[in-house]
This record gives sequence, C-alpha cells and structure tokens, in this order.
Amino acid sequence: MSTVFEVVQQLCLGFAETEEIVSHGFPHFKVRGKGFATYSLNHHGDGKVALLLNMGRETQHMLVDSAPDYFFVPPYSGTKGWLGIELNKGLSWNRVAQLTFDAYSRIAPLALLAKSRVPDVKPPTQSLKPEDIDPLKSGKNQKLLKELRNLCLALPESSEDSQFGNPAFRAGKKSFCNLSHREGKTQLQIWVGAERQLSLTSLDPRFRIPPYVGQNGWINLDITTRQNWQEIDELLRLSYEHFALKRMLTALAGKG
Repeated sequence: MSTVFEVVQQLCLGFAETEEIVSHGFPHFKVRGKGFATYSLNHHGDGKVALLLNMGRETQHMLVDSAPDYFFVPPYSGTKGWLGIELNKGLSWNRVAQLTFDAYSRIAPLALLAKSRVPDVKPPTQSLKPEDIDPLKSGKNQKLLKELRNLCLALPESSEDSQFGNPAFRAGKKSFCNLSHREGKTQLQIWVGAERQLSLTSLDPRFRIPPYVGQNGWINLDITTRQNWQEIDELLRLSYEHFALKRMLTALAGKG
C-alpha cells in the first residue's frame, strides 16, 4: 500500500542530491540548498492535497489558465512563480512526474541533471479519507467541536467563524478561541493573559505558549486525549470577558 505522500516523496528523492526538510510544517524538497517542491495538505483549511512546484511565473500562468481543475496559484509562494497541483483530482501521475522534473531542472546544476530523468510513477494505492486531509473532521474531533460549540455559543453575542481554515469563536467581532489540529495534536487556543500564561505552562505540560500570538497572552491547550470541560469553560469565559463589549458582559452577568 502506498499513500499520496509516499509517491511524492519517492518521486522527489529520486532526483540526484535531493534532500527533504520540514518547512512551515510541510515536507519541502531541495537540491543544493534551493527548493523545488513542497507537499501541502489542507494548508490553512483549503482542503487541497497538493504538490507545489517552483515553475516560474510564465509556466504557472499558462497551466492555471489552461487547466484550473488541476492547477492553482498557491498563497505566499505563488507570487514567486510556484505552481500548485491538486493530486486527488485525476491528473496523470506521469504528468506530475514530468512537471516535478521540470521544477527540479530549473534549480539543479547541469552535472546533476545528467544523473536524473523523469521516472515512471506508480499511482498511490491508498486513498485519503476526509479525516486524513483534515483531522478535525474525524469523529472524535467532531465530538470535541460539538462540546466546544455548546459552551462558546451560549455566551452573549458569540458566533462561530473560520480562522486560517479552523473553527473560531468570536465575542462580537473579536476572536476569543479557536480549535486546530497540528502535528498530531488537537489544540484549543485561548487568551489567558501573560501572568496566567506563565503559571499554566510551568505547572501543566498540556499548556504551551504558541508562536506569534503567545506574546499577546494567548495559550494552547492540548485536548487530544484529556478534556476537563469545567476547566475549559472557565478558560473560555476568561478569554471571552477579555474581548467582550460592556453590554455583552452585562448580559453575561444577567445570565448568571
């Protein structure tokens, strides 16, 4: 049995002096220090199983315009000429192999090109389930999301939205928590303030200070295997009250 990623990995590492690293959470393939391919899965909740290739702007535009069902301009790297290929839409894997070799050829020195060729690729034999693409769609995580909705949407003027492809809950217009799944962990991100942030992370390994927003008092709580809903409710209310307007706090006190 072979997965989509295993086929991509075998394809990219089959070229001379290719190395695989992890960049921004995704496998990235380089030759002589320069990237030519990235495997992308559900990036920011886009639902795509994709291979991103360093093709150049001209080729990118030509392919996207001619076959938008298979090709797309990816966020961020798209402005630099990278091309996105959706791998589960039926495009021939031999075509994927040729395009991957073309991307490699743009970067690799001539001496390495002489050692590489377009391989014959056997398609993956294992199909991806919805939860393989987006782990939040698993039965377990859907139950967690249901419990979270019950708590969050019971608060005055709260609503559910999407933030970077993940479920997020707002107090009025401001987000006070979101749910995500990354690196095998289902995490709740909430605001607790700097003082509470330090006390929680020093006493309990389930809590982590996240990058970027951690400096503003946010925290990640790992709820993959253990959920204390009373504790979660208290933390949600703390975060909600920090962002809520005065009239919302009045309404909350009235529910009391």
